[in-house]
Amino acid sequence: MTGGEPPALVVVQRVLPASPDLVYAEWLDADGMMDWMCPRPVQPTEIELDTRVGGRLRFELLDDGSRVTITGRYLVLDHPNRIQFTWNCTAWDPPAPDSVVTIILEPHQDDQTLMTIHHAQLPPSEYDSHDRGWEKVAEQLGRRIAPSA
Repeated sequence: MTGGEPPALVVVQRVLPASPDLVYAEWLDADGMMDWMCPRPVQPTEIELDTRVGGRLRFELLDDGSRVTITGRYLVLDHPNRIQFTWNCTAWDPPAPDSVVTIILEPHQDDQTLMTIHHAQLPPSEYDSHDRGWEKVAEQLGRRIAPSA
């Protein structure tokens, strides 16, 4: 980071129309994540998840014609309450340290879930894009798990 700016923190909350158990499962389903991970029009082309503490995750993305890779490793897998993993992106200015994403899932009325996404230790220059991006990801996940009418 330059200029001595402190790392940024993004916090996004959304009520989702499913139980914490189902939402938790979505966060660990590589095939399902192809539908909702990454704010469109960014498109994942490959997602690999080794869903155990210490296991690696990797997202290969196509962003406006550019290939981007996000890598990390799982720090916490507390079913169905919390998932935490590191996050680093090849599009960030090097040497960017890993940031940390924490997903908190809390029961909400009528079999819903209050999902809170904390993305901490972001390079300050990445705050706006990740704030908008996680809002869009939460919206896309909500659409995926919404009951059919």
